[in-house]
Amino acid sequence: MALPVFEALADPTRRALLDRLREDGPCSLTRLAEDRPITRQAVTKHLAVLEAAGLVEAWRSGRERMHALRLEPLRDVDAWLAPYAAAWDVRLARLKAHLEETDR
Repeated sequence: MALPVFEALADPTRRALLDRLREDGPCSLTRLAEDRPITRQAVTKHLAVLEAAGLVEAWRSGRERMHALRLEPLRDVDAWLAPYAAAWDVRLARLKAHLEETDR
């Protein structure tokens, strides 16, 4: 798994852009910049980071440049995190059992 994916995900603005693409599907820069407290130029720079990390793909559609979420890098992150989540599940189950035992 590449460090650029984590660097891209570290920024809340980029995560918000990914959320928008996940919810709405492919979007133009204009649509992605709507309701954002940053300029279109700043959105473009954030999209470039997301593209470099492989999280977003872009293409031309007429005069607009469209952007879409790519799930493959996120699946890699999920697979890497899965053992950590499982370890926490085991710890939380032990804690629950312990607390239930002490309540008796």
